Amino acid sequence: MGQKKHKYPVRLSRQERAELNRLTLQGAIKVRKLNRVKMLLLADENHSNGHQTDQEIAEKLDSSQATVERTRQRYTEGGLAAALHEQPRSGRPPGISGETRAKITALACTTPPPGYARWSLRLLADQAVALELIDTISHDAVGTILKKTSLNRT
Repeated sequence: MGQKKHKYPVRLSRQERAELNRLTLQGAIKVRKLNRVKMLLLADENHSNGHQTDQEIAEKLDSSQATVERTRQRYTEGGLAAALHEQPRSGRPPGISGETRAKITALACTTPPPGYARWSLRLLADQAVALELIDTISHDAVGTILKKTSLNRT
């Protein structure tokens, strides 16, 4: 039973295969990048364990067939670096800068104003605006910021 010829064949050089194998052993690598590494290794037509169908690769890596094909395409058209590195994602950029988020988090770590036993999300939002850290912010947005820094225990 012959394998289907791929529109975007992956034929890794010895050096590329060695680099990909090194990345699989590296501890600090993002899961999405690690999946692309594994996709390329499994799709490699120059290796006896490779040359699997996109469907087989997708099932092994709990991914979609489209992701496997897109990774193949990026490798074929742009090389190893293009296939491995994350493309910019669409969507709205964060509305609150990292610096402002840090200032709001720091504010939550301070002693609350007189008359208050602790900071509430509404009080933090009001204080952040009063201190001109930000023009306007909702208590929900403050909660989201603190949740991401594990300071919101409510």
